[in-house]
Amino acid sequence: MSEQWKRICCPIDFSAPSRDATQVAVDLSRRFDSELQLLHVFHVPVYSFLDATVFPSARTMDQLLERIDSLLLHWEQEALRLGARKVLSAKVEGVPHVEIVRFARETNSNLIVMGTHGHTGVKHALIGSVAEKVVRSADCPVLTIRPSEA
Repeated sequence: MSEQWKRICCPIDFSAPSRDATQVAVDLSRRFDSELQLLHVFHVPVYSFLDATVFPSARTMDQLLERIDSLLLHWEQEALRLGARKVLSAKVEGVPHVEIVRFARETNSNLIVMGTHGHTGVKHALIGSVAEKVVRSADCPVLTIRPSEA
C-alpha cells in the first residue's frame, strides 16, 4: 500500500499539532518520493445580531487571506527545508472535515496526515474532533499524529 503514497495531503491549522504532523508528512514524502500538499481550511467569521447578519469587510478579508498566504508560504519553505521534494499549498473556506475530505478526493491524495489536538472528555464532546470526522469519511488512509506533549 505505501508504494502508492504518491500524493500526501497534510491539513494544517498552524498549531503545534499541525507542525508535528507536517514533520511526519515530510518524512513520508521524502521516503516515498511523494508530493506533499499542505491544506489550510478557514472559516469566515459571520455574526448575527437581531435581524441582521454582519460579514467582515473586504479589507478585513484581504488581511485574513494575506496572513494565511504568508503562513502557508512559510510552512511550504519549512517543509522544503526539512527535505520534502515537492510541496504545494492551498487554502479553502468551509467546514474543516468536509473540505479536507473533498480536497483529498479531488486531488487524488493517497494519504492524509494530520495532527490531533488531544481533546478528551467534555471538551471533545462539545467541539468534536476534526481528525475523527476525517477518519470516518475519507476515501484514503488517514494517519493521525497525537500532540508530542500529550
